[in-house]
Amino acid sequence: MAPRVVVVEADGGSRGNPGPAGYGAVLRDPGTGEVLAERSAAIGTATNNVAEYRGLIAGLEAAAELGAAEVEARLDSKLVVEQMCGRWQIKNRGLRPLAAQAAGLVGQFDAVRFTWIPRNRNRHADALANAAMDAAEAPARPANRAVEEPRPVAAPDSPARAAAREAAARAATARTSGTDPATAPASWEPRPSFTATRLVLVRHGATEYTEQRRYSGRVDLPLSERGRAQAEATANRVAALAPSAAAVVSSPLSRCRDTAEAVAAALGGRPVRDSDDLVECDFGVWDGRTFAEVRERWAGEMDAWLASTTIAPPGGESFADVATRSRRAVDELRTAYPGETVVVVSHVSPIKLILRDALGGGDTLLHRLFLDAAGISVVDLWPDGGVAVRSVNDTAHLPPS
Repeated sequence: MAPRVVVVEADGGSRGNPGPAGYGAVLRDPGTGEVLAERSAAIGTATNNVAEYRGLIAGLEAAAELGAAEVEARLDSKLVVEQMCGRWQIKNRGLRPLAAQAAGLVGQFDAVRFTWIPRNRNRHADALANAAMDAAEAPARPANRAVEEPRPVAAPDSPARAAAREAAARAATARTSGTDPATAPASWEPRPSFTATRLVLVRHGATEYTEQRRYSGRVDLPLSERGRAQAEATANRVAALAPSAAAVVSSPLSRCRDTAEAVAAALGGRPVRDSDDLVECDFGVWDGRTFAEVRERWAGEMDAWLASTTIAPPGGESFADVATRSRRAVDELRTAYPGETVVVVSHVSPIKLILRDALGGGDTLLHRLFLDAAGISVVDLWPDGGVAVRSVNDTAHLPPS
């Protein structure tokens, strides 16, 4: 049985600041003090503060793997504790991505409490960090090699680890079966369109937040008056593009559901099926705030988020996590509707990630691709893994703004 609460003791250090650096983290049962897991690794040349953040991150990752719901994080770095509690600003730009990564991990738990402790009460983590620094100094050993592997713990996989295992298994199956776009044979030869599963990707119509340039991840907003007009125009366009669509699948949030209902009515009254995997990214504490407000208050966290799809907004969800579920949604539609057309009504983030994968692009594409409210994109998926992006962000059907 996974422990509900764990204590994470973390430390890091550098001999030279910057110099050969390493971190250590110990996970304990809060009642008995039993050691549940250890993490320790050399990280090459770095500063003390970087190593301390790396120790915290490793400890939080280990707690997530154990399936813990709550964490008490104990560190002898007052800087890390105060910054993670939001009482001190993160002035060092090099620490901002690490702080953002730690904040993203914090959001995975029901509660995380940070406590400063004296170094003499953090001896176990300190010893692991020093062993890692020894490894960083040893010329015969790679600087980033882990000093000690985590102790095996008799606990079931956490939901995050189980999802990761499932995604890895699906990817391996796709590679061996020829359905992975990255490994599908390249060809200029036209494929007969009737053998493809066609996805007509529709972003929902505008809401009040869309027009105010606010983050609206899991906030359940209705369509604005303009959004309703866009949904009707989009429904007519989809009916012309895909009159024999086999299904309409939607994110369960109202702005998508209302857009999907309009499309379904234009297609002759087809039922709308919800898919939780198509819901928008969870922007955490940024939800409902304008882009300018987030930039002013969370500049470092935003820079880190923009720099890596693995980093989540504070209390939110990373684009890497959204990509995992959007791929799962595509896989399910490909399996359920082989050779048919499906209308998919979703949000800007899942649609961008589906298009990124279809185009074989990198993460930079996410920041260069603009998708209007009620825009339409079309992707064909063949059984052999071939992909054709037919259109991106078609808005010719929309009324003037």
